[in-house]
Amino acid sequence: MKLHKRWFLFLLICITACNSNTVETPAIDTTKLLKTHEIINNLQETNPLATLDISPMDMSYFPPNYQQMRMSDTIKEGPVLRVIYSRPHLQGRKLFQDFLKYGQPWRLGANESTELDVFEPIIVQGRKLPKGRYTLYCIPKEDEWIIAINSNVDVWGLKIDSTKDVMRVKAPVSRNNPAIEYFTIVFEKADGRNGSLVMGWQDIIARLAFKY
Repeated sequence: MKLHKRWFLFLLICITACNSNTVETPAIDTTKLLKTHEIINNLQETNPLATLDISPMDMSYFPPNYQQMRMSDTIKEGPVLRVIYSRPHLQGRKLFQDFLKYGQPWRLGANESTELDVFEPIIVQGRKLPKGRYTLYCIPKEDEWIIAINSNVDVWGLKIDSTKDVMRVKAPVSRNNPAIEYFTIVFEKADGRNGSLVMGWQDIIARLAFKY
């Protein structure tokens, strides 16, 4: 009997060892995936301090990458321009079918008015824009966007007071560009002391040139 027990234990150890070398692909726990999806979708409700906005706030500087250059000490002077805005996204909508309308003012973003900070005077289409804080909005047309620079700051974007426009200028539009899901504003550097404020959404890009 003792011999039989020893053989049984030996076989059991061998079988266990062989099974331990077998790698099985674990089944996907769809319940956990669903819970993770629910958590992501309910983040707005689970943040105890503030709800999360689906149109995130962003900012762009001129010169481009100013913050990185300042941190690396590759630039000593201050920025020329900064734009602060919130970024709506299409979510399957068509820009000029479901969202914007030609000839009607648009706040160039979401939520609060889009802010343009001018740290150094610039020239826009032959007109001087002094240092200061401004808001931006536009009146889109098929071949150009009318960009309004306005002195009414710290307001909600839908409350546009055109009587406080400092100037209105034209930004030509190009189409059939690579798709842009989130509305985006950036600055581009050109030769000399020239640059452009670039606004893009869907496949449309508007560029407003300036000098500084």
